[in-house]
Amino acid sequence: MQSIEELTSSADPAWPLVQEWLATAKNKVEILEVTPGLAKTALFNAQVSTYSTLGAVIYNTGGIMIDQGWLRILGSGSIRLNRSVAEWNKGKTIKAYGDNPSYLLVADDAVGGFFAINYGAFGDDLKNIYYLAPNSLKWEPLHLGYSEFILFCFEGDLSKFYKGLRWSSWDQFIANLDGSKSYSFRPYLWSEEGTDIEKSTRKLVTTEELYKFNIVKQKELNPQSIIEMP
Repeated sequence: MQSIEELTSSADPAWPLVQEWLATAKNKVEILEVTPGLAKTALFNAQVSTYSTLGAVIYNTGGIMIDQGWLRILGSGSIRLNRSVAEWNKGKTIKAYGDNPSYLLVADDAVGGFFAINYGAFGDDLKNIYYLAPNSLKWEPLHLGYSEFILFCFEGDLSKFYKGLRWSSWDQFIANLDGSKSYSFRPYLWSEEGTDIEKSTRKLVTTEELYKFNIVKQKELNPQSIIEMP
């Protein structure tokens, strides 16, 4: 385990670049307040340097809310997004802090979609982002690295990306949504009956509960692509 001093000693931190992207963002981006003590703990537990974009986001934000909190990028944790990257992955992709995961969960959204960095679980395109889509329960490649993913969240066409996953009044429900809760739908969005989200009923559940449920269902629906939890 590298010390916090080693992880923050880079002469070329990535955070100034993220700030440049923030200044020209086309989407609504909210940087959640960072607590220095939590930031140090979160960075140490994640064992990533501030030289990397991931480390910079962890160390300099409590998390990032996109489109009023529709999409949540994990940082070091805050009141509105009470999960750090390392804490969220413990028990899901790692057993203990410092473990090398085969994939790392770094963001999620209000409809039960999860974003992860590939470290071998999904194929040879290492460090690329995959999306566990709630309407297929398959890990879909985005062909973006983590930095490119952050840039996409800031300025990409999210309406196009989420076509079919946003109901007509979605923005009225998101503004005050707890970042550790997500919507579960009936019929399930991945079922034949759940293809029209306007006809589905919504229920708020914890994001933890929804992730575990989706992983179980994924094993049933896509046994050829099972990713075992540690």
